[in-house]
Amino acid sequence: MGTAPYIRRLRESVGHELLLLPAVAVLPRDERGRLLLMRSIDTGQWQTIGGAIEPDESPEQAALREAVEEAGIELRLGNILAVLGGPQYRWTYPNGDEVAYVSAVFDATVVGGTVRADGDEASAIEWWELVDLARCDLNSFTQTLLRAVGLFP
Repeated sequence: MGTAPYIRRLRESVGHELLLLPAVAVLPRDERGRLLLMRSIDTGQWQTIGGAIEPDESPEQAALREAVEEAGIELRLGNILAVLGGPQYRWTYPNGDEVAYVSAVFDATVVGGTVRADGDEASAIEWWELVDLARCDLNSFTQTLLRAVGLFP
């Protein structure tokens, strides 16, 4: 889906200035413990499935929506693994938009759908063994997030 209409309206007023945004990240794992990640079209790097929470949407609703939009999957959400924010969760998009995310990170299990990249935000969706994450081209935001929840080697 790309940028939500709400954020587009904010950007019309503030341009590329820093926005503080509530967000979600979901960490679907399979029975082997592998982690499902998406390759970002914007950067070509691997990252978690997730994004900004839209107005009147709960974090749980946002997590489920993002999984369907980006990866074509339906999830059963598990525990919240962390709520993360601070300077290491700032991001500058290729167009110059600056954001600082405060992210609720959910454990999750795929329960339906067909794993597929949406072609808008994700160019690929793949399962990764945790031991292989060190050689995966992860952006720094994702490395920091995975380290915070104990999944980055």
